[in-house]
Amino acid sequence: MSQLSSWWRPDRHADRRPFLIGRGRIKSAIRSWFLSQGFLEVEPGLLQVSPGNETHLHAFRTELIGTDLSRRDLYLHTSPEFAMKKLLAAGETKIFAFSPVFRNRERGSLHSPEFTMLEWYRANEPYETLWADCQAILDIAAETTGRTEWSFRGKPCDITRRYDWTTLYQAFAQFAEIPLHQTTSATSVDREKLAGFARAQGIRVGDDDTWSDIFSRVLVEKIEPGLGLYRPEILCEYPISEAALARPNAEDPCVAERFELYVCGVELANGFGELTDAAEQRRRFEKWMADKQRIYGERYPLDEDFLAALAHMPPASGCALGFDRLAMLATGAERVDQVIWTPMPCDLE
Repeated sequence: MSQLSSWWRPDRHADRRPFLIGRGRIKSAIRSWFLSQGFLEVEPGLLQVSPGNETHLHAFRTELIGTDLSRRDLYLHTSPEFAMKKLLAAGETKIFAFSPVFRNRERGSLHSPEFTMLEWYRANEPYETLWADCQAILDIAAETTGRTEWSFRGKPCDITRRYDWTTLYQAFAQFAEIPLHQTTSATSVDREKLAGFARAQGIRVGDDDTWSDIFSRVLVEKIEPGLGLYRPEILCEYPISEAALARPNAEDPCVAERFELYVCGVELANGFGELTDAAEQRRRFEKWMADKQRIYGERYPLDEDFLAALAHMPPASGCALGFDRLAMLATGAERVDQVIWTPMPCDLE
């Protein structure tokens, strides 16, 4: 029997219970902080027309059956982003949610098919404001647990030290010795040039790998393991082709207002200065779904209601933080399963 297939056994629950109690205390403290900052807590619906349209995100599909027995596909969302941005379009200005989210093909010490996303948005505020929010959340978690020295797989981080920040161009040069800026522009990328740089650093490149595939492999193998060691670290200014739902940087249109927060080599949060150009968003979605069809043989529908809402959405910044990972690091747990109250049995993998 797998270790977590009987998590309900009293002896196993007793081992996990201190981590779970810590999780609850961290959640309460963060909720209080957001409310004190004038945020409104919202509860986005889990069933959506589209689960999200990024190439490598995989959703759970279900079926809505009407009273007339008509049938329609729906999805468990991979993020509350679409629903929360509709609330911004409706007039809300500062909102947050602790939302259950669902992602298929994800399982491991840092991944669970069902997990909790802490997501928040600020209308009419620069996206760098989110960096300070992330530091405040780290401080709250450390203060709540009384643990300021965090570690994951031997990689330490002192949460009392203020975050540092590094651009993607700097990180590729420092950790991989790759001049990333030579392979990308505001309108195109050079797949062959990046492939050559990657192979020179001993990174495997497949014949059908796209620029984005190679970029991601370098990021995972060479860069992420060295981030957030000894102090929290912000990785920012992603190439525009990796912008997801982020807007271009006003000073450099080759990069986007996107950042990720790292602690102990673990990615904790992903934040954007939000894109509100519906035509550009549609173009990105259609490209990613074409890539998904090519790679995985499937695609997800576009949420036309979301695209329509973008025209009414104010300038905003938003961030999504993996709450289970935060609780794991702050309590000293070794796996996210240890801080999830009712983890999915391993034998269902």
